[in-house]
Amino acid sequence: MNFPVGLKYTQEHEWIKIEGDIAVVGITDFAQGELGDIVFVEVESIGKNIGKDGVFGTVEAVKTVSDLFLPVAGEVIEFNTSLNNNPELINTDPYGDGWVIKVKPSDLGDINHLMDVETYKSFIAH
Repeated sequence: MNFPVGLKYTQEHEWIKIEGDIAVVGITDFAQGELGDIVFVEVESIGKNIGKDGVFGTVEAVKTVSDLFLPVAGEVIEFNTSLNNNPELINTDPYGDGWVIKVKPSDLGDINHLMDVETYKSFIAH
């Protein structure tokens, strides 16, 4: 399983990476493995301000549908439209081409309350 250093992680298995004043959000390698083959991603929150841990979309796998939770409060500014035709990018490259949204965080300090890679590894080991 892949756990990139330099990202922050949530208990709901989202990852977040800060690029300047924008945050890129996706789901972890662990989460995509648990979900199985992803067949559809829905994000209808573009342009909306959502609170920390608020639902910004859903991911549908062959066996289940799961909500996607925003790791930090902010405005959802972009959806990875590649996922419309290739939702399996989340399975094959969850930290690269399989990113889900970009957010303009209300407070970049929110990221400090998320797990680093070592904490996340021990979280999923339990």
